[in-house]
Amino acid sequence: MDKSELLELKKTACNVRLWTVEGVFNAKSGHPGGSLSAADIMTYLYFKAMNVDPADPKNPDRDRFVLSKGHCCPSLYAALALRGFFPTEEIKSLRHIGAMLQGHPDMKGTPGIDMSSGSLGQGISAACGMALAGKLSGKDYRVYAMLGDGECEEGQVWESAMFASHNKLDNLTVFVDFNGLQIDGTVADVAGLSDLDKKFEAFGFEVLTIDGHDFEQIEDAVNKAKTVKGKPTVIIAKTIKGKGVSYMEDQVGWHGKAPNAEQYEIAMNELREQLKALEA
Repeated sequence: MDKSELLELKKTACNVRLWTVEGVFNAKSGHPGGSLSAADIMTYLYFKAMNVDPADPKNPDRDRFVLSKGHCCPSLYAALALRGFFPTEEIKSLRHIGAMLQGHPDMKGTPGIDMSSGSLGQGISAACGMALAGKLSGKDYRVYAMLGDGECEEGQVWESAMFASHNKLDNLTVFVDFNGLQIDGTVADVAGLSDLDKKFEAFGFEVLTIDGHDFEQIEDAVNKAKTVKGKPTVIIAKTIKGKGVSYMEDQVGWHGKAPNAEQYEIAMNELREQLKALEA
C-alpha cells in the first residue's frame, strides 16, 4: 500500500478507537481492552480487504466476518458505523434497553453483522459453516473470523479447527487477537497457549504471525492467505490490550469495565491528539 493509503487507515483506526471508547462510556459497561487491541484489524478488514456494501449488507456474494470473541463488539460497531452501515450516533446507545447495538453482536438487529456471537468458541464454528457453504455453492466469497487468545482455551475452537482442515477450507482466514490478557489474568497464567502456532500447524492450518497493529503486516498476511490452497489460514496477531489509551494498555483490569467521566476525558483527549498528529 502507498503512504497515503496507510495514513488513511491509521486515521480510520484512530476514529474506530474514539467511537469504541464513546460507546463503552455511554453504556457504563463493556469490554474496552480487547476492543481496542482489535481495532487495527477491524479497520483493515472493513476499509480495505473485505468485499462488503453498506447499501446491500445481505448480498449473498459478500465476504463474511464473524467476531467469535463477541464481547469485543464495540470496535466492530465503530468500524461498521464509520463504513456506513448505520449512523455513528447509534454507538452512544450501546447496551441500552431497546437499542440496536447490544453487548454482543446480533445478526437480526444490526446491519452488517453476519453472525450473532458471544458464547466463546461458537463463532469460529459458524465461520467454518459459512466457508463450507461457500465451497458447496461455488461462491468465491471469503470468510474472516476473529478469536481471542483466551478464547482458544475453549475445546470447541479446536473441534472447529479440525473441521476446517478436514474440509480444506482455504476460503477461511482466522485472526487470533493475541494480547496476552483475559478476564482472570494473563493467558499464560490461566491456561497457557505456548506454541499456539505449532498447535494450529498440527491441525492443518497455514500459520502466519504478525504485529496486529502494523497495517503493512496485516495486509501482507491477508494477501498471503488468499494464495493458500487446500487448507485454512490462521493469522496470529500480537497486539496490546487497550491499545491507544495509555492507562488501559496491557492492563488486565480494563478487560471488562467502562471508564468514568474523568477517565473518559483522558482517553478521548489522547486519541484526539493521536488523530491530530496524523492529520498534521
